[in-house]
Amino acid sequence: MSNPSISYPLYRKYKNGKNYFRIVSASEFDEIQVLGSNYLLHHFTAKILPDHNLIYDMTFDFETSWSEIREEEFLGALEKVGSKTDS
Repeated sequence: MSNPSISYPLYRKYKNGKNYFRIVSASEFDEIQVLGSNYLLHHFTAKILPDHNLIYDMTFDFETSWSEIREEEFLGALEKVGSKTDS
Protein backbone atom coordinates (compact mmCIF):
# COMPACT_ATOMS: atom_id res chain seq x y z
CA MET A 1 0.00 0.00 0.00
CA SER A 2 2.95 2.36 -0.10
CA ASN A 3 3.05 5.05 -2.74
CA PRO A 4 6.45 6.57 -3.60
CA SER A 5 4.86 9.94 -4.42
CA ILE A 6 3.54 10.41 -0.87
CA SER A 7 5.71 12.56 1.35
CA TYR A 8 5.11 11.76 5.02
CA PRO A 9 4.10 13.01 7.51
CA LEU A 10 0.56 14.03 6.52
CA TYR A 11 -1.77 15.92 8.84
CA ARG A 12 -5.54 15.55 9.16
CA LYS A 13 -8.33 16.22 11.63
CA TYR A 14 -11.89 15.05 11.86
CA LYS A 15 -14.29 17.66 10.56
CA ASN A 16 -15.72 18.02 14.08
CA GLY A 17 -12.28 19.08 15.33
CA LYS A 18 -12.16 16.46 18.10
CA ASN A 19 -9.30 14.33 16.72
CA TYR A 20 -6.01 15.29 15.09
CA PHE A 21 -3.87 12.88 13.08
CA ARG A 22 -0.24 12.74 11.98
CA ILE A 23 0.22 9.97 9.43
CA VAL A 24 3.87 9.01 9.63
CA SER A 25 3.87 6.13 7.13
CA ALA A 26 1.56 3.78 5.27
CA SER A 27 1.35 1.71 8.45
CA GLU A 28 1.64 4.17 11.38
CA PHE A 29 -0.10 7.26 12.68
CA ASP A 30 -0.45 9.37 15.81
CA GLU A 31 -3.85 10.55 17.02
CA ILE A 32 -4.65 13.31 19.48
CA GLN A 33 -8.11 12.88 21.01
CA VAL A 34 -9.84 15.90 22.48
CA LEU A 35 -12.08 14.81 25.35
CA GLY A 36 -13.58 17.86 27.01
CA SER A 37 -10.57 19.83 28.20
CA ASN A 38 -8.18 16.84 27.98
CA TYR A 39 -5.89 16.06 25.06
CA LEU A 40 -4.71 12.44 24.78
CA LEU A 41 -2.01 11.13 22.43
CA HIS A 42 -2.15 7.62 20.94
CA HIS A 43 0.31 5.95 18.55
CA PHE A 44 -1.08 3.30 16.20
CA THR A 45 0.73 0.70 14.14
CA ALA A 46 -1.50 -1.03 11.59
CA LYS A 47 -1.40 -4.79 11.97
CA ILE A 48 -4.71 -5.82 10.44
CA LEU A 49 -6.43 -4.92 7.19
CA PRO A 50 -9.05 -2.53 8.66
CA ASP A 51 -6.23 -0.47 10.22
CA HIS A 52 -4.36 -0.34 6.90
CA ASN A 53 -7.61 0.69 5.20
CA LEU A 54 -8.09 3.52 7.71
CA ILE A 55 -4.62 4.90 6.96
CA TYR A 56 -5.26 4.55 3.23
CA ASP A 57 -8.54 6.46 3.57
CA MET A 58 -6.89 9.21 5.64
CA THR A 59 -4.22 9.50 2.95
CA PHE A 60 -6.18 9.27 -0.30
CA ASP A 61 -9.92 9.51 0.41
CA PHE A 62 -10.03 11.92 3.32
CA GLU A 63 -12.42 14.63 2.05
CA THR A 64 -15.62 13.09 3.44
CA SER A 65 -14.48 12.64 7.06
CA TRP A 66 -11.22 14.53 7.51
CA SER A 67 -9.82 17.96 6.77
CA GLU A 68 -6.24 18.51 5.71
CA ILE A 69 -4.36 20.62 8.25
CA ARG A 70 -0.92 22.15 8.57
CA GLU A 71 1.78 20.73 10.80
CA GLU A 72 1.50 23.78 13.07
CA GLU A 73 -2.13 22.99 13.91
CA PHE A 74 -1.21 19.42 14.91
CA LEU A 75 1.73 20.66 16.98
CA GLY A 76 -0.53 23.18 18.72
CA ALA A 77 -2.78 20.33 19.83
CA LEU A 78 0.27 18.24 20.76
CA GLU A 79 1.40 20.96 23.17
CA LYS A 80 -1.87 20.49 25.08
CA VAL A 81 -1.43 16.72 25.54
CA GLY A 82 -1.37 15.74 29.18
CA SER A 83 -2.57 19.08 30.49
CA LYS A 84 -6.04 20.48 31.06
CA THR A 85 -7.12 23.57 29.15
CA ASP A 86 -9.83 26.11 29.80
CA SER A 87 -11.46 25.78 26.36
